[in-house]
Amino acid sequence: MSANVLRAAEKKLLSYLKTPYRGWYVDIGSVVGTSDKIWTIALNSDSPKMPLVLLHGLGAGVGLWCLNLDAFAAHRPVYAIDVLGFGRSSRPDFSSDAMEVERQLVQSVEEWRREMKLSDMILLGHSMGGFVAGAYAIAYPDRVKHLILADPWGLPPRPPAEETKRAKLPWWARALLYTMEPLNPLWAIRVAGPFGQKLVEKFRPDLVSKFSIAVDGDAQAVSQYIFQCNAQRPSGESAFHALNSGLGWAKNPLVSRIDQLSEDTPITIMYGSRSWMDSSAGQLLLDKRPESSYTAIKTIMGAGHHIYADKSDIFNETVNNICEFADECVEADNAVTRKQTRPVPTSQQETQTEEPVSSSPENQENTTSSRDEVETHRSS
Repeated sequence: MSANVLRAAEKKLLSYLKTPYRGWYVDIGSVVGTSDKIWTIALNSDSPKMPLVLLHGLGAGVGLWCLNLDAFAAHRPVYAIDVLGFGRSSRPDFSSDAMEVERQLVQSVEEWRREMKLSDMILLGHSMGGFVAGAYAIAYPDRVKHLILADPWGLPPRPPAEETKRAKLPWWARALLYTMEPLNPLWAIRVAGPFGQKLVEKFRPDLVSKFSIAVDGDAQAVSQYIFQCNAQRPSGESAFHALNSGLGWAKNPLVSRIDQLSEDTPITIMYGSRSWMDSSAGQLLLDKRPESSYTAIKTIMGAGHHIYADKSDIFNETVNNICEFADECVEADNAVTRKQTRPVPTSQQETQTEEPVSSSPENQENTTSSRDEVETHRSS
């Protein structure tokens, strides 16, 4: 249970990539702790196209994008980060207040963006990462040219029927739930100590098998990465716990405040047909958005909650198509801006002085202010 073991486990998963990548820490300052750092990997960062930024879900890290990164990086710059509190990123003490935790997570992404000097991006979040991505888009709409929510957590409000169901449980079941509510979701992995990896293999063989192709069938390499991601100090896990109400519902669901999101921000929500997530929340979100806003719902048949791994080829193709659509929309907006700022003939009384606003990303990775550790990897 050490940072070095986690680093080695991540490296083994990412050895599946054919595209060269670099990894380093981005210093985002004192967002939560005194000196927070975000572990970042980048592929094809020299491309002039709009970048795709990836936010993982609860208990995950950049290594679990190993089946997707090559496909995405074939077309544009790709940045995957370990969300603050997870993976190899800093693990500070988050607030226990749900709205403050959300603000801290959103601000950590924004400070990372500033350090990376990305003017705008396509933002993709899976599960909890989808919640963070949605909250970020509400706070910083000008930075998100397309929001992709992959089987997102935290969209719908907690249904009143949940309380009724809980009240009908036997007394011992209610007592057990009450006892477990203060605990972090993945506490059992840490309590198991050195047997935690075996626990992952026993109770989540489906998750381990999804990534076996990336490590030549070495199931232990996958379970070790998942175990090491969650055997460390449960900082981000505690943040997720603060966001929760009951068994997995968000205290401040995104659907209830989707009206705060700019109507100009396009959204695509992706669900797996076999996921345990409530896909009706996507339709509810769509219904709440103005008719002038672009909102699409896509379902990948045969995929579960880990939609990016269950049907990775279909997922990759779908995301690439969404990104191409985002490029076209930005280019159309730029064309309108250029037309509006075209010089007016001198014979007319008015002159146009506003300069066009470029929404192309400034992929100046070499100017990132802090790189405590840089790892460069090239395909064999």
